[in-house]
Amino acid sequence: MLTADRLDKPAWWGTVFQLRGSIALVILPRILLFSGLTATLALLQTLNQPLYLEKLGNLNSSVIYNLTLGLLIVFRTNTSYDRFWNGRKAWGELVINIRNLAREIQLGIREPMDSSAPNTEAAIADKQAALRLLSAFAIATKLHLRSEPNSDELTALLTPAQVQALEPAKNRPLIIGFWIRHYLQQQFAAGRLSDSLLSSSTLLLNNLTEGVSGCERIITTPIPIAYRVYLRRLIFIYCLTLPFRIVPDLGWWAIPIMAFVSFLLMGVEEVGRELENPFGYDVNDLPLDDLCQTIVRNVETTIALGQSLEPSPPA
Repeated sequence: MLTADRLDKPAWWGTVFQLRGSIALVILPRILLFSGLTATLALLQTLNQPLYLEKLGNLNSSVIYNLTLGLLIVFRTNTSYDRFWNGRKAWGELVINIRNLAREIQLGIREPMDSSAPNTEAAIADKQAALRLLSAFAIATKLHLRSEPNSDELTALLTPAQVQALEPAKNRPLIIGFWIRHYLQQQFAAGRLSDSLLSSSTLLLNNLTEGVSGCERIITTPIPIAYRVYLRRLIFIYCLTLPFRIVPDLGWWAIPIMAFVSFLLMGVEEVGRELENPFGYDVNDLPLDDLCQTIVRNVETTIALGQSLEPSPPA
């Protein structure tokens, strides 16, 4: 459920020591690895053993090296967050378009004034089924982005024939969008939907398809592997050579400093990896389940409002 507590500002100290949503546990083995290397070098220095690779530490003082590493880290973080934000905008537009299209279908498609007419109940049932297809569209989009099969949440909104038709489909939102458009065309042919409302409804439906395509673009276009490999190699080299520079000057104090530096570099890179695909189940991913539940409630509210506006039977 989308609630106001998502916008509440947590306590500052609580955020500092919070593990849920943090990448600390993910990068902890790497921090321990380089801290262990630093401890080994500090022990060798204490035992008056020579550090044969001491000159490697001079690499960290290179302006070109540090500038390249900093630029790549900034690029990685900005690109990943841009993908996250584009995904959120796409889903925000999807919610808006579904709400608008649900309103247009509920109010724009005329029903027989005589509620006792034989086709009135069937027309109302068809309209409600079409409205629930909008909820199914959102849920199918979520499952499509996660490469998951049909769920009970989706099948509850469809007929058995529709569920069977979606089983082999590779793009379920596309099929559901086709069904919605077919329903609109049927109502237009029956004279229950005006030309202008058909055009506006079709535009909203096209916007839904555009939103799905935008999310697919994020998934199918990962950050080029060359950037990831190059950045990780630079971080690895930096953390590998830094102990040789700081151990001779700081001794055992180099261990916490090395842990802190590796936490900074690997943490920023890991945050970028977390945000790269925002459609999963991780804490830092988009709340797609909550968004779909919101859409379902909005559609059901629209159906209930439409029922309250139905004409009463003649006395």
